Amino acid sequence: MVPPFSIAPFGIARLPRIVFGAGTVASLPAEVTAFGRRVLLVTGARSFRSTPHWDQLRQGLAVRGVTWAELAVAGEPSPALVDQAVAEHRGGGFDVVVGIGGGSPLDLAKAVAGLLRPGNSVMDHLEGVGPELPYQGPAVPFIAVPTTAGSGAEATRNAVLSQPGEDGYKKSFRHDDLVARLAIVDPDLLATCPRSLLAADGMDAFTQLLESFVSLKANPMTGALAWSGMEHFRTGFPALWDGVEPAAAAGRSATAYASLMSGIALAQTGLGAVHGLAPPLGSFFLIPHGVVCGTLLAEATDVNIRALRERSPASPALDGYARVGALLADRVFASRDEALDSLVETLRRWVTELRLPRLSTFGVQPGHLPKIVAGSRGSSMKTNPVVLTDEEIADIVRRRI
Repeated sequence: MVPPFSIAPFGIARLPRIVFGAGTVASLPAEVTAFGRRVLLVTGARSFRSTPHWDQLRQGLAVRGVTWAELAVAGEPSPALVDQAVAEHRGGGFDVVVGIGGGSPLDLAKAVAGLLRPGNSVMDHLEGVGPELPYQGPAVPFIAVPTTAGSGAEATRNAVLSQPGEDGYKKSFRHDDLVARLAIVDPDLLATCPRSLLAADGMDAFTQLLESFVSLKANPMTGALAWSGMEHFRTGFPALWDGVEPAAAAGRSATAYASLMSGIALAQTGLGAVHGLAPPLGSFFLIPHGVVCGTLLAEATDVNIRALRERSPASPALDGYARVGALLADRVFASRDEALDSLVETLRRWVTELRLPRLSTFGVQPGHLPKIVAGSRGSSMKTNPVVLTDEEIADIVRRRI
């Protein structure tokens, strides 16, 4: 047994160089030139391209003699889209790939950057689908510029790809060489996000912070980062949601920071039950990832706490959940149980206040539960702080249908 004052061995995987702060997106053209004079720009279909930042970026690249090609993605990227993009752009002589947008453009850019040089299909490497051949590289350098605060994809080594439909899936192409060389996190880019996107992405970020904080692979370093992210989220997200300046500007900064911390933490620790359920719900029913996280977090937390109380009352995860309950309530509780109950109450209140939809809105019915449960036993569920039964997993979903 490890003494309580000792730190168990842990490792930290590769991280990007990080540039954080309002206005830092202006440095992107100069940062690109450190890699070369030819860049592939991967964006969402509309949001970033409709802002002044898009013209400013292209002007900045042109002034520096940088040429570029453009690739846009609407919705979550599929393996077929990755392969198509690689085939179309493989001969482009790109020195760097820049992904700008939410999780979908960043994941697409990450996967394309990884395969432009080797040129093979992403299906060769997709976890749990194809032959899962070892990725040999080399990858084109990748720069990540998130325009939402949710996925944390700027700090992770996996590109999440989706095949929608009844037999669909959501799986990762994962390797250390896919980690961004540089992540530019500019909170000003959140200013044009619609409220529905802020709600879903914000809850995605908080889910990642909470799940990584209590993960079976959590360690003191990731715990400190996740805690810092939750502290900033607690104060920053309400101000961002209210949208009243200048407090909203501070809220954008705090929420962008929280999202970044969530990406760093999850990349090291894995996640939990919510992210175990997200792939089947997202691929079978086309539910946006942030919506899945937001609508399930309170109930998954409640089910986890109940299971831990019954089967593992000495688990450090219960203490972790209690600490977060006290943080969000901004008070000291007389007992751990009170703090745990408060955490679930707070998360349920958030679901109501953010108007997160029920799963039935997207066609989920009780008859779908066995298939959803069967599809939830991926890598995220393996780091949940307690092994949940099929019935407990089904109960999480059933409560939000």
